[in-house]
Amino acid sequence: MFDIITFGSATIDTFLKLRDKDYHISKDNKFSSGKAFCLPLGSKISIDDLKVSSGGGGTNTACTFSRQGFKVSYVGKVGDDKRGEELIEELKKNKIETQFVKKDKNHPTAFSLILSSSIGERTALIYRGACHFMEKSDIPWEKLKKTRWFYLGPLSGKSSQIFAPLVRFAKKNNIKVAANLGNSQISLGQRVLKPILSQLDVLILNREEASLLTKISSKNEKEIIKKISLFTKGIIVITKGKKGSIVSNGKYVFEAGIPSVLAVEATGAGDAYGSGFLSGLLSKNNIEYAIQLATANSSSCTQKIGAKNGLLQKNKWGIWPRVKVRKKLLWK
Repeated sequence: MFDIITFGSATIDTFLKLRDKDYHISKDNKFSSGKAFCLPLGSKISIDDLKVSSGGGGTNTACTFSRQGFKVSYVGKVGDDKRGEELIEELKKNKIETQFVKKDKNHPTAFSLILSSSIGERTALIYRGACHFMEKSDIPWEKLKKTRWFYLGPLSGKSSQIFAPLVRFAKKNNIKVAANLGNSQISLGQRVLKPILSQLDVLILNREEASLLTKISSKNEKEIIKKISLFTKGIIVITKGKKGSIVSNGKYVFEAGIPSVLAVEATGAGDAYGSGFLSGLLSKNNIEYAIQLATANSSSCTQKIGAKNGLLQKNKWGIWPRVKVRKKLLWK
C-alpha cells in the first residue's frame, strides 16, 4: 500500500553556470518573459561550474514525499540507456519505488541543459524524451489501486492524453488526486477540462497558468480563484514566484509571502512547493501548515543546484521560518 504515487516527467538535468562577463540579460518584448538571455554568437564561452542531477515533475515530487516520510512510487518512462539507468538508481537511493518505471527502446531519456546566471535567472533547453511518450498501455492499472493519493505533475506531449484516464481511474477506486497542470493540459480548454477538474482534490497552478486557464488577468487573483472554484470543489493552490502563494478551500483564501533570500538556482521550486503543500496537508490536515511547509521546501530547493538536492527532510526545517499566513473569506 502506497501513500502517494506520482506521475510526470523524468529527466537528466545538466546545469551550466556562466560567468557574468560572458552574457547579459536584455529586455525584449518578443519573448513571453519580456527578457532575453544573450550570448555572443560564434564565440567559445567558458563555464564557471557544471553539475548533473535528475529532474522532472514526476521524480522531483516523489523525492519530497519520500523525504517527508511517505511511502511513494513513481510511474513513468525513461529511455533504455545509461541516463535512464542512472535516474532509476537515484530514485532508489531516495527510497522511491521504481517497479512501475518503464524503459522505452524507441526514445532516449529526457534531457535538459540549463543555463544559469549569478542571480538565479535561467534558460532551459529541453529535449522531450521517453517520459513524454507515456501511453495508457504503459500503465499497470491493476497494481495502482492500493494507494491513498495520485500526484499528477504536468503531462506534456503524448503523455497529456493519460491525464483524464488517470483522474477517472482514481475516482473509481477511491484514490484522491492532486494535479499540477501544465500548458498541455490547459490547452485542452475549459469545456474539456471542467469535468476533469471537478474530480480533483487539490489543483496546483502557477499564476501564469491560472490566468491562461481562466482567461482572466493574472493581476486579478480574487476573480481567478472565484472562477476556478466553479470548476472544482477541491483546494486551489496558486504559486506566485517571489510574491509567494495564494490558496483557497472554497470558503477561505490563505495568502503568504516567501523568505527574503537570493535563489542560487530555481529549477524544481514549483515541484517543491506543490509536493510540500500536499505533504503538509496529509501530515496535519491544516492548510496554514501546508503552506508553511511548502514555502520552506521550495525556498530550500532554490539554495542548491539540482531540483532534489535542497529538499527538506521530515521535521527538519533548518533555517527556514514558518511564514505568516493571512486568512480571509473568499466571497467577502
